[in-house]
Amino acid sequence: MALIPKGSFWMGSSSSKYPADGESPLRRKSVSSFYIDTTEVSNAQFQEFVQATGYQTDSEKFGWSFVFEPLVPPEINQKIEKSVASAPWWLPVPGSSWKRPYGGSSGIDDVLDHPVVHVSWNDASAYCGWKGLRLPTEAEWEYAARGGKEKRTFPWGNKMMPRGEYRMNTWQGSLPNGNYYCNLPNGGLTFCKNLGSDGYNYTAPVDSMGVQNPFGLYHMVGNVWEWVSDYWDTKHNTRPEVDPKGPAFNKDGNRVKKGGSFLCNEAFCDRYRVSARSQF
Repeated sequence: MALIPKGSFWMGSSSSKYPADGESPLRRKSVSSFYIDTTEVSNAQFQEFVQATGYQTDSEKFGWSFVFEPLVPPEINQKIEKSVASAPWWLPVPGSSWKRPYGGSSGIDDVLDHPVVHVSWNDASAYCGWKGLRLPTEAEWEYAARGGKEKRTFPWGNKMMPRGEYRMNTWQGSLPNGNYYCNLPNGGLTFCKNLGSDGYNYTAPVDSMGVQNPFGLYHMVGNVWEWVSDYWDTKHNTRPEVDPKGPAFNKDGNRVKKGGSFLCNEAFCDRYRVSARSQF
């Protein structure tokens, strides 16, 4: 873990290409010192938690989860008749969960050092509780991600690829759009091909690609989305605050997630910036 010193910073941004996300306005916030893991939670770490407690994740209880279509085994894909209407490349795959990330006979033995996926906010909170920890607030997460820098786009500065170097795991190539399924003829496959120029087609090991800021933190942006404790809201208190915890509730129960993922690029999901945010 890394000890993050107390301090004040400008949270959010002055503008955003996704106004509905509530990324702006800029607002001055302060946080007390706190500890944060230097990496995302790996499959090995989550497996240890499950083996010690017998915990069952939400996706295991539901019996399914969403999987990005190129990762779905063909024999399973051909049996699936539904998808997300606004994002048909996300397929509801029976049996998919943290230990069977693509459904079917898939497993995690070869990716134990990769971040655990198919983890709900409840699951993440339960894991933290088992460790005697908690999820960071959105303010703490963003302060840690910024690494002491003010009003910067990424944890290391404003350039996505300083000196031509890949600093995070994102998507190189075209992503799906419109109503294309990845496996549809005449166009679908084109939108689901990752060139992997950063070294990874999908997730990357939690301690790969080097630290992203002076606090020694890996993959604060890119790789996989990260939960924070806050409920979702797009209306912010613009007054200076110390240790803000966000709204008291959300009518839909939605929480904030930060950092973007390997499934983001500039044209499709430009949310691998420290101020960017989304909900689920």
